Parts: sequence; C-alpha cells; structure tokens
Amino acid sequence: MINSMTTTFHYLSVLTEPLMARIKVDLHDVYNNSRAIDQALEQAFEEAISKKIREVEIIPGKGSGQLKKKVLRFLDQPHIKPLYHRMEKDSKNFGRLFVYFKF
Repeated sequence: MINSMTTTFHYLSVLTEPLMARIKVDLHDVYNNSRAIDQALEQAFEEAISKKIREVEIIPGKGSGQLKKKVLRFLDQPHIKPLYHRMEKDSKNFGRLFVYFKF
C-alpha cells in the first residue's frame, strides 16, 4: 500500500450523478516517483473493481508527455490490461485519460 509519509498524490472519488461514480487520480504531485505512480493507479483500479465503479479518470498533465507515457505503459501491462474494458484519451485535453470498466 501507499506510505503517506513519503508519497503525496491527489486521489479522489467524485460522485458525478446518482448511482454513477468516477474515480479521479491526479498524478501531478508524484510525476517523478515511478513507484508512487504505480501504487496510485493500482489503488484506483482496486477501488473501481471492488465498488463496481465504471470510470477512472487519470490526470498525468500535459508537460513533456513522459508521465502520460508511463501511465500508458502501466495500462498495457499483461496483468493490468484484462482488468479494464477500454481506455480513451481525452480529445480536448491532452493531459487526461479515461479508463472504463465493464461489470
């Protein structure tokens, strides 16, 4: 699990409308900590699956694009890929991804 003494990141569950929840993971604060990025994403996926939340919004930010590439590599791992249904890049905001789960 995540050690809050050494790692800080924004991890929010946001209720968007009744019976429809979205998990939002803002990775700005951990952009240079690969382990913390993986832990934040794993925790978000665990919560989405356990609570049957269909959408996870991941915000790597715009920057140089390296953090977004790290997130895409995470999503493409053989043990992670079967957990979600599809991934979508936000066409209006380069620094945001959506991962959808099918239950």
